[in-house]
Amino acid sequence: MVKRKWHKVLYMDQGVPDNYVDKSFLDEMKKNVNTRTYELWSVIRETGVVSQQLSSICFFVVIFIYMDSAVLTPSHLLTVSSIVTVLGYILYDLVDWGAERRKSQRSRAADVKTTLIFMTFTYGLSPILQTLTDTISTDTIYAMTVFMLLGSLLFHDYGTDAIVASRSLSLNASVFASVCLASRLPTSMHTFATVTLAMQLFALWPELRRKLKRQLPNCQYIMTWGSASIALASLLSISTSAGVCFALVHLAITYLVPLCLISLQPYKNNIHGPWDEAVIQH
Repeated sequence: MVKRKWHKVLYMDQGVPDNYVDKSFLDEMKKNVNTRTYELWSVIRETGVVSQQLSSICFFVVIFIYMDSAVLTPSHLLTVSSIVTVLGYILYDLVDWGAERRKSQRSRAADVKTTLIFMTFTYGLSPILQTLTDTISTDTIYAMTVFMLLGSLLFHDYGTDAIVASRSLSLNASVFASVCLASRLPTSMHTFATVTLAMQLFALWPELRRKLKRQLPNCQYIMTWGSASIALASLLSISTSAGVCFALVHLAITYLVPLCLISLQPYKNNIHGPWDEAVIQH
């Protein structure tokens, strides 16, 4: 009745009889053109990148708490993280047997040179970074860290074409958060270890995840649950409530949100027809 009444008013304005309805106008109407239908398990697999980034942030915060309470020393952290980084570099290079390296024409010597330059500059600037925020209260530093880590999680590139995604912005927010936390540690070596860990977690580890996801899609579940398990175990060692909250958030991101998306798919109802704005195609 609504459609018929609408057409009646339209044609009355054009001097068309009341009992006339242009059926060809309605026949050209199409519904849900170019609408993408998602499958549950594919959505669950794609949500893994969010859980992995959240796990990295939680693990980084726990490491800071360990060093702040003198449970973990900077030398032990640097040793373990360096070994893991070397293993990750070897895995990154072997995933596609060096095809991407040959395409980019970047040698291993160039990677070693870049690493040495970064380590030298970071170590030299560590005393400055440690005293950089002496005039700022600790509560303000922690608040800034929370906002920066949330920004890192929000602007992280999850493999979509969204405008909000920015690798550089996410990395800068993570490094800024690491500098804020490192300024509250006792020595410059603590600062050096914290900033180095931030680069490993928020710069190198995401690149390895992207490469594994692109070359070995079945590894996505292993990376997701492996990262979540490590983060959950580390949080439980600090606080049971924090571990429970992380587990609930992880389950919600991995299962609850995809289920809601799939359940809402039948309600998509986009109509297209002659009234659409013309689009010029080159």
